[in-house]
Amino acid sequence: MLKITFLGTGTSHGVPVIGCDCAVCTSTDPRNHRARCALLLEYDGRQVLIDTPPELRLQALRAGLKRLDAILFTHAHADHVFGLDDVRPFNDRQGGTLPCYGDASTLRDLRRIFRYVFVPTQPGGGKPRLELRRLNGAFNLHGLTVRPLRVIHGALPITAYRFGRFAYVTDVSAIPDETAAELLDLDILVLDALRYRPHPTHFNVAQALEVVRRLRPRQTYFTHICHDLDHARVSAELPEGVALAYDGLVLEVER
Repeated sequence: MLKITFLGTGTSHGVPVIGCDCAVCTSTDPRNHRARCALLLEYDGRQVLIDTPPELRLQALRAGLKRLDAILFTHAHADHVFGLDDVRPFNDRQGGTLPCYGDASTLRDLRRIFRYVFVPTQPGGGKPRLELRRLNGAFNLHGLTVRPLRVIHGALPITAYRFGRFAYVTDVSAIPDETAAELLDLDILVLDALRYRPHPTHFNVAQALEVVRRLRPRQTYFTHICHDLDHARVSAELPEGVALAYDGLVLEVER
């Protein structure tokens, strides 16, 4: 069994947005409070992250995360990587380096953004110990088959992931036909659905629903949600088999 915890389901600004007093940002519904996107996978005593957003420390504390076996990166935009330094306690507790998987572009950006990690620095400052591993097709991660898949985020190719009958597809505005073929027969699909209005680099709700009709997963959860979408109101309007994810949501799926 694969346990899935949504550590964050928000867009790059997070929700509430700084300085905003809209109905969603001032909502008392905790499902409208959205940290930047991250997912925790748990299986056979292993714990794997997808992305390391700026709130990672708080997300890890909230989830009671005590160990970390690997990180899978979708891409290197700030809202998906800027919490990477917060993996240091796992290095200290577990020893050794932490494997981080991404495509060539993502790993190149990680080396640039976190340059201090990969060059000699003065002792005592503390820095994460990382082993960057380039994605090259499906691979076995401590008994879990990981299938990286190419999707398009505006003009940027990024990585979605499939694990058995579960797939995680965030920050996407187009799914190539060859990738769509790899996303059939899913029990659970997690899919980007930013807002109702169109956006140049993300699916809006209507586009995401069209993908659901195309791929026909048994259940879909929308993520990377901005403050345009009130959880209760939008949930009431979505068709059967489609729901908004929220921070702290836990799912289980057969591997």
